[in-house]
Amino acid sequence: QVQLAESGGGLVQAGDSLRLSCAASGQTFSTYAMAWFRQAPGKEREFVTTITDNGRSTYYTDSVKGRFTISRDNAKNTVYLQMNSLKPEATAVYYCAAGAVAPTRELDDYDYWGQGTQVTVSS
Repeated sequence: QVQLAESGGGLVQAGDSLRLSCAASGQTFSTYAMAWFRQAPGKEREFVTTITDNGRSTYYTDSVKGRFTISRDNAKNTVYLQMNSLKPEATAVYYCAAGAVAPTRELDDYDYWGQGTQVTVSS
């Protein structure tokens, strides 16, 4: 069992940066691919980025490439999402996910989810 807790969300202006953190419990953190998803009001939850268990490979949805960076520190059981040059369309609840054997964009492939952290970007 893995428990995830996101933090770092907030209200920022367009062009600003935020760093989200996701702290995981359990000794199996380093064996899982991790991911960030987001859900905007009235929309379905969507994939943002994922990282392999060893942190060597990352994948991003096209809309955030070059501006968002996912990373992880397996010694701290934490995954991060650095978000730069934020746009109003990034406004959403951001969720951390774990449990996939390999990096995947598919929501159903992840077994564990955090409670989410709100990111609001004003124009």
